[in-house]
Amino acid sequence: MLLWACIAWVLAATCVAMLPMRRQYVPGVALLIAAPVLILWIGFAVAWWAGLLALAAFVSMFRNPLRYFWAKARGQNPQLPPELRS
Repeated sequence: MLLWACIAWVLAATCVAMLPMRRQYVPGVALLIAAPVLILWIGFAVAWWAGLLALAAFVSMFRNPLRYFWAKARGQNPQLPPELRS
């Protein structure tokens, strides 16, 4: 089950990456929320080091949204890219 969940997440992330930037926001946030669940699942089911590798891949892939949310959490007002402004 873990393998199929991970494959589905990767395929969904690939499809979202092919969308125009304005349409990536909502499904990207859903993937961003689902990823920690999968990472913890990998860590418990496989090994802690596999979970760390998955976490490193996640941080690398979502570095810009994570920077944005980190700045928001610290009380700053980060600017969205022009493609995402409405």
